Amino acid sequence: MDPVMTQIAQAQELASSGDRAGARSAFEKVWEEISVAPDALHVVSLAHYMADVQDDPAQELCWDLRALDAADSLTDARAQEHHASLQVAGFYPSLHLNLAADYRKLGRDTEAVEHLTKAEASVGTLADDGYGRMIRGAIERLRAELIRDH
Repeated sequence: MDPVMTQIAQAQELASSGDRAGARSAFEKVWEEISVAPDALHVVSLAHYMADVQDDPAQELCWDLRALDAADSLTDARAQEHHASLQVAGFYPSLHLNLAADYRKLGRDTEAVEHLTKAEASVGTLADDGYGRMIRGAIERLRAELIRDH
């Protein structure tokens, strides 16, 4: 078991239970530990979840950009060390969706559309399961919102 991924999961449990400040603090502690010798899997995981507990949309964007950058350097082999079913391609729909939502919050709709288009283009990598349907539904809702407002 990867102790860093365990710490990230524990911090995410705090976020899921509504303790955003506690989660943010726990993620910051892990970030301090891993930033010395970053591992792409750790960075993409932590940054992806850390973005969700930010109160400032600009900070949320910074963390989501960090997650995308880390995914670009992550290999399937490294991801599969954590869980045999993971493929890096499956990370991109959610990563691009999050960036699209961030840019939307910041009023940067051109960039939001760019990332939403990338999310749509990569969504075929997801299974037709609860997670895949959730991401597809969120993409459709954000696309409808962007169309409605323009």
